[in-house]
Amino acid sequence: MFPDHECFVDRGWARVFACPKGAFVRVLVLVLVGFCLFHSDVLAQEETPEDKGLRIARESSARNEGFGDFTAGMTMVLRDRQGRESVRQMRFKVLEVQGDGDKSLFVFDQPRDVQGTALLTHAHVNTQDDQWLYLPALKRVKRISASTRSGSFMGSEFSYEDMSSPEVEEYRYRHLRDEACGELICTVVEQVPLDEKSGYTRKVVWQDTSELRIWKTELYDQRGSHLKTLTFTNYEQYLDQYWRAGEQTMVNHLTGTSTVLHWTDFRFGTNLDESEFTQTALRRVR
Repeated sequence: MFPDHECFVDRGWARVFACPKGAFVRVLVLVLVGFCLFHSDVLAQEETPEDKGLRIARESSARNEGFGDFTAGMTMVLRDRQGRESVRQMRFKVLEVQGDGDKSLFVFDQPRDVQGTALLTHAHVNTQDDQWLYLPALKRVKRISASTRSGSFMGSEFSYEDMSSPEVEEYRYRHLRDEACGELICTVVEQVPLDEKSGYTRKVVWQDTSELRIWKTELYDQRGSHLKTLTFTNYEQYLDQYWRAGEQTMVNHLTGTSTVLHWTDFRFGTNLDESEFTQTALRRVR
């Protein structure tokens, strides 16, 4: 038999003989740690770039769930190739929908020629989003068709498609790499839209590995060319959980024009109602 003070562990299998109690516990801990490290290495080796990209997308989405609703103010600054600017003031509100995509509403307040114009979006998980534009001058609600969602939203570098909240199920994913982005480390993931009528063939998204905040998105057109780049800055955290960028800048590399969105006055839990996100409500927007 083995002496009382000896314990043996062989190749990940615990074979403990006549161990004192303290030695037995130490050996057991070492075995369990070794097993966990081995198991995690196997899982890491088995995870494909596609699996990792999808996992990151799901985790990012999960971190943004449960906010209920929020409102915010926004200033939209349009810049042409020569740097000349035009400014628009807007209001924004979002209602979280359990089991489906969020509902959102943009309302223009200034300048006077666009005052009262409103964009209503019903995002969906497994079907195309619904969007309607209210034009007060015509006193009519115009439905945004799937074929025109790639068009410019009110003359900006953001398309109607860009103004809808993305859902995980709308893309295929592939993790490309991790790399430094400023003082942070970012994970870089390619997203390919499943909607054949999308204005993009793919997106490349940079998110920091600690909070999964998006810092940059490159958007590629139907010819595969790098059409636009969207950057995010001035993040603030709300309710100790939800990160929101204070500024978003979309640059069109083809035209040299850009649009900057300055976000202010985020307020969560404002008791928004679904009746505020209907086509009928669009006509009553003030």
